[in-house]
Amino acid sequence: MMLSCSGLVVALLLTHARGFLNLSEDDVPEEWVLLHVVQGHIGAGNYSYLRLNHDGRIILHMRSLKGDADLYVSDETLRPSFDTYKLQSATCGQDVVVVSGDFARPVGIGIYGHPSHQESEFEMRVFYDQTVLQDPFDKGLFSSEDRHKQKKSPQAADEDFQEEESIFWTILIGLLKIILEILF
Repeated sequence: MMLSCSGLVVALLLTHARGFLNLSEDDVPEEWVLLHVVQGHIGAGNYSYLRLNHDGRIILHMRSLKGDADLYVSDETLRPSFDTYKLQSATCGQDVVVVSGDFARPVGIGIYGHPSHQESEFEMRVFYDQTVLQDPFDKGLFSSEDRHKQKKSPQAADEDFQEEESIFWTILIGLLKIILEILF
């Protein structure tokens, strides 16, 4: 009995997952707003990069029309790759990535042309999910610039200090050269 219930639950989940991945224009939930449609070609082993500035929960739905294009996403670099990414979808068909509203903007999107095909052709639809409610007291609502100022690491503070120190020494040495030139 337990085994048949588990089988039924798995079948139900697979049906929903398949429906999510095979989105046609009619299958998209009403709460999703289509923001952009991007079409392009990418050569084998190459990347094409896009930048996402829109806030909120974003769904990237890409399908390879020809060949095999893969999707890499990061909020740490504008040029994500298979070495540096936070989210990825590298399937042989439909690629779906959900970018949460927590990601710092701008978000880098890398589209990789798999080497198994000379050229890949893709179409990516970018949706905004309106179902996610924004908490007005959420700290994530600050602008991206404010968030970057708050996230400065101790290493970045050291680099700023070294840069200020370097400017100080440059000015001091310049003044000493002028004084020595006047005296001799």
